Amino acid sequence: MELWDIYDSNKRRTGRTMKRNDWCLKDGEYHLTVLGVILRPDGKFLITQRVMTKAWAPGWWEVSGGAAQAGEDSFDAVVREVREETGLDVTDCEGGYLFTYHRENPGEGDNYFVDVYRFVMDFEEADVKLQEEETEGFKLATAAEIKELADQGIFLHYDSIKQAFETI
Repeated sequence: MELWDIYDSNKRRTGRTMKRNDWCLKDGEYHLTVLGVILRPDGKFLITQRVMTKAWAPGWWEVSGGAAQAGEDSFDAVVREVREETGLDVTDCEGGYLFTYHRENPGEGDNYFVDVYRFVMDFEEADVKLQEEETEGFKLATAAEIKELADQGIFLHYDSIKQAFETI
């Protein structure tokens, strides 16, 4: 059973945990999610397509990410999520933490912080090993192509993370 830490409104651990997807958070309580944007030196970003069996947003495009597990810090969580979903190890890559945003969903028990990272990594398409339960494909896309997917309404979190796609 996967556990997540519960955070207060200042993004400090409360010492309590919750079961994964057990939306029990009260107002002012949060869990932590991470997103890892991967940029190649040629200016293209690695994006993945969600499997069609996902209950939420099947077939949509996104960057790698997920929830931090109990006791896991943000950086370790993003390294783990990127490795699980793409097979790439961003541990020693240039870049790192960019910013945090948060979502409040009053009455739904699902409030969360999102730590957004951007890593610059030179890799070949053959290096990408997708987690088949999560993703059904990937592509290397320019910032303009990602915006176009967002304009079509099929890129997750775009409005919250678009600054991560700005050129360095």
